[in-house]
Amino acid sequence: MDNEKIQLHNINFDDFVKAIDECKGDVYLETKDGDVLNLKSKLCQMIGLSTILKSTEVKEASIRCTNPDDETMLFRFNLYGKISEE
Repeated sequence: MDNEKIQLHNINFDDFVKAIDECKGDVYLETKDGDVLNLKSKLCQMIGLSTILKSTEVKEASIRCTNPDDETMLFRFNLYGKISEE
């Protein structure tokens, strides 16, 4: 598993969920408080993710991916705000 983490920057919640749905492996949201959510779980998306991302804590969260291709895609999404059309 890759130990690299993506720091989130002012992302659009709906577009972010769409990007997560495109991922092939597991994607985890980790907060500075030690909370870890598996973002591939719709339950985590609905309950936990919406609360975290709509608060100021989003600047304190990072993403960890089990698939390097997912990490690359989400890194680009974080920079450009959209999924690449490649």
